[in-house]
Amino acid sequence: MRKTNLRELTLLAVLTALTVVLGRFVMVPTPTGFLTLLDAGVYFTAFYLGSRQGAIVGGLSGFLIDLLAGYPQWMFHSLIAHGLQGFFGGWTASKRILGLILSSLAMVGWYFIGSLLLGYGLGGSLAGIWGNAMQNFFGVAVGYAVFYAYQKFEK
Repeated sequence: MRKTNLRELTLLAVLTALTVVLGRFVMVPTPTGFLTLLDAGVYFTAFYLGSRQGAIVGGLSGFLIDLLAGYPQWMFHSLIAHGLQGFFGGWTASKRILGLILSSLAMVGWYFIGSLLLGYGLGGSLAGIWGNAMQNFFGVAVGYAVFYAYQKFEK
């Protein structure tokens, strides 16, 4: 049996809480709705700590945001979508670009499937692709910028 690393659990809890706050309370208005910084927290964690931790923070924060926001029908879809996003986003070295592509496709694709499963129909599901893609790309940009700044600060 593996020992539990209290420091890692604490760091994951803090990053999850910070990502929930960023995703729920920091919203950037757009013509079609708003962008949140949930993805930025997921990508920062994935870049900083790796795939497993990115998946944990992504899945938990997506789940908790939907619970707090009053969208319980989306909780498990967000758990899967952002968990996959964090897992693939944490790939390193030569697999980094492939991981970012897969993380984007996983998040946007799962929300498309989730929309279909929840009864939004093909039109509603297709309409959600643009907003989810923009939120994902916004999250990659902000998450990487914060990660890069943190690396410079850490040195």
